[in-house]
Amino acid sequence: MASQPASPARRDEGRFSATGGLELFWVRWMLASEADRRTRGSVVVVHGLGEHCDAYPRVLDRLLPAGFVVYAFDLRGHGRSPGQRGHIATWDDYRQDLRAFVSFVQRRDPDPPLFLLGHSLGGIIALDYAIRYPEGLRGVVLISPAIGKVGISAARRALARVLSRAWPTFSTATGLDTTAISREPEVVAAYQRDPLVHNRATARLGAEVIAAVKELQAHAAKLQVPLLIQHGDADRIAQIDGSRDFVRSAGVVDRELRIYSGGYHQLHNDLCAEEVTADLLRWLEAHPD
Repeated sequence: MASQPASPARRDEGRFSATGGLELFWVRWMLASEADRRTRGSVVVVHGLGEHCDAYPRVLDRLLPAGFVVYAFDLRGHGRSPGQRGHIATWDDYRQDLRAFVSFVQRRDPDPPLFLLGHSLGGIIALDYAIRYPEGLRGVVLISPAIGKVGISAARRALARVLSRAWPTFSTATGLDTTAISREPEVVAAYQRDPLVHNRATARLGAEVIAAVKELQAHAAKLQVPLLIQHGDADRIAQIDGSRDFVRSAGVVDRELRIYSGGYHQLHNDLCAEEVTADLLRWLEAHPD
């Protein structure tokens, strides 16, 4: 189910060429009236595992009236993009897909400052990108990034490592507790019935995510892009310790961890969403060109 922002918004969508020529689905939102639009910057959203790019209506409701243009795309194997559900051949697929999309966005909107906003798995992807390709980025925001312990059993993680080489496309349910995404029952219900959401992950994806997180934590000092992490202390899907560890080790001076008491995994769709999106906007506005 694709949620739309409450604010009158113009929505453009299409396909762009990513790694290996795969045509991935993308969306851009801006205020409906060009006369009312004050371009403050572009925000590229990278969604979480099993989700898609239409899961951020409250973020849009906060950022669009403030003059930001928001871009997002469905990761390969997600939403309206092609590919086996929850599968990558290598982590570089995600890395280069995001690189291609950022280039696509910069060609369309070359002047405003550019920010990355990654949620959960998208937080890993965005952070990895910011460390490797900081040029042109004004900042990176991570909401509940999966850069520490996650709500997937040790047995499933071990199985992923074993099967990644022998049977990389072996697919299984992630086993994530969907009731842990939000304290709002209607949000959980909408997620559970959304036909674009899936709960699949392959052995190769699992192994690549584990390796990517290990590398990120080991190279946190290399980050030189301003960083905001927003995390709930009751997140059972991506536990907060990974965010604490990364912020302590990050090389950039301009770094901040905002903790939300009782917050669940989708902070932008949780009881604290108003506070979370207000903090997000304040941080973006404090980082102009």
